[in-house]
Amino acid sequence: MVTREQALRAGYSRHEIDNLLTARRWRRLARATYAVVPSAPDLLERRRRIRAAVLSLGPDAHVVLATAAELQGIAGLPRTGAIHLALPGRAAKPARVADPAVVLHQFEHPAAALTSIGGIPVTDPTHTLAELVLREHRYRAVALLDSALNSGTVNADEFRSIPALLARRRGAVNARRYLAEANGAAQSPLETRTRLRCVDGGVPPDVLQVEVRDADGYLLGVGDMGWRAARVIAEADGKDPHTAPGALFDDRRRQNRLANAGWTVLRFTWPDTLRPDYIPYVIRQALTTRTQCRP
Repeated sequence: MVTREQALRAGYSRHEIDNLLTARRWRRLARATYAVVPSAPDLLERRRRIRAAVLSLGPDAHVVLATAAELQGIAGLPRTGAIHLALPGRAAKPARVADPAVVLHQFEHPAAALTSIGGIPVTDPTHTLAELVLREHRYRAVALLDSALNSGTVNADEFRSIPALLARRRGAVNARRYLAEANGAAQSPLETRTRLRCVDGGVPPDVLQVEVRDADGYLLGVGDMGWRAARVIAEADGKDPHTAPGALFDDRRRQNRLANAGWTVLRFTWPDTLRPDYIPYVIRQALTTRTQCRP
């Protein structure tokens, strides 16, 4: 077990810590406290399989799309087992692929668009994101963008370079809308989905990662998203971060502190986001109740 402060003192950057959490090599036990999970054999085998597939296709082959996002620790897509690789021009058509999991694409990428992860050539994060948001539906696309911003995989300048990569490409109009909706304060795809349900339901939160402090400035807790005027907080409860005993106890104590400070705390899970009307309805009811209860 390690705290965030200990990891920073040991030489890890905030970006490295966030990537370890996104890749599930570290697991959140409580706020700023993590369990260090040894590299699982299946994760190592997955990396070996990707490397072998690239090598089998020659020096021009490289990793793209969902597999590139996977290697870069960008969350937001389901794991399917597919390995997305690219070859330039006509080289992709006659290529023989031994691994049935490989999905081969005919992409042209300049050398400047490629980087290397563990010796595996892969599109850099900005090109990975640009190509994914052109292909994915809104909720997944915004989740990918949020994850990349939150983890520091792309910085603000790199994010601003993405629209130029979309120019004159099919799907660019929708992709630019997804870029406008991205918010790096979202810490998980579930938070992104919950926020978008609120937006679509006409009750967008006015702040993400809302800090609640007492009269002396003591931090009582941080909510995933909030409506400050009504003192309502919505929490997106993912399976992994909230099921460990320490995290459960921490969540309950934090919720009690927020309730005693006069905030209503609502909790939502992944199945809740599958119903378009449910989250906005619950939020709207809470906002109405709090407004009616004001003196």
